[in-house]
Amino acid sequence: MADSSFDIVSKIDRQEVDNALSQTAREVATRFDFKGTGATIEWQGEQAIEITASADDRASAVLDVFKEKLVKRNQSLKILDASEPRPSGQQSKIGIALKEGISSEDAKKVSKLIRDEGPKGVKAQIQGDELRVSSKKRDDLQAVQQLVKSQDYDFAVQFTNYR
Repeated sequence: MADSSFDIVSKIDRQEVDNALSQTAREVATRFDFKGTGATIEWQGEQAIEITASADDRASAVLDVFKEKLVKRNQSLKILDASEPRPSGQQSKIGIALKEGISSEDAKKVSKLIRDEGPKGVKAQIQGDELRVSSKKRDDLQAVQQLVKSQDYDFAVQFTNYR
């Protein structure tokens, strides 16, 4: 019998992030507490978002609304790398970078965890910015998924390609 396997990845669902950003922009435009603050949220290239407002606390409030919309759309907040509010002329700006992929150090940590604490006979291979986990028994793979989910990593974790 062939090995069963799945991939551990850290991917961004760009459509969901875009929808959350659009909802946030609409809410900021209509909410009373944002009137006259010049608060905006918009894409800056492919992997970055910028929030602009007249004061630091208003920019932070826009960020909170955006996080709330992401959670409602089942997106992990670990994909966000938000900077502190910085003054820019008359305005305050927050830059948000989107984190995607598993770094080689993080992949090594997960691989070591699977080797040390996972069921016997489970193999983990690093393939670029993802991790392939394989085993003869599907039950072992499900145990590995539970083990990885129970850990608190600083990146979002999804399981794909389960076969």
